[in-house]
Amino acid sequence: MSVKAKYQGVLTLGEQLGIKDGKVTEEDGVLKIKGEAKTPYEKDILWDKIKELGGENPSDIKANISVADGSVYHRHVVKSGESLSKIAKHYYGDAMKYQKIFAANTNILSNPDVIHPDQVLVIPNP
Repeated sequence: MSVKAKYQGVLTLGEQLGIKDGKVTEEDGVLKIKGEAKTPYEKDILWDKIKELGGENPSDIKANISVADGSVYHRHVVKSGESLSKIAKHYYGDAMKYQKIFAANTNILSNPDVIHPDQVLVIPNP
């Protein structure tokens, strides 16, 4: 299996995320990936996918992923049925960190128990 085939899941994820200025080359059995993610969260999930496919310290891939907007961790579009605690659990692994998300969005939220589909919430850096 070629290195590119091994990491096809990373390349597919990059396309789904809309990674800008993406460049992929293979040299001497090492896959080189370059591009720009919108947020640190998107960069993190790309790295998680690399580690899932190649192990904790893969030697057959080199990734240079920059971030367009480091001022926030991510911008989340609320879906029907979501709550701030569910969103906090997704991004931080801790539902109780919903207060951090609420505090970052008081310009559009007045009650942490009331959010609406299609609202765009700032997810602050962890």
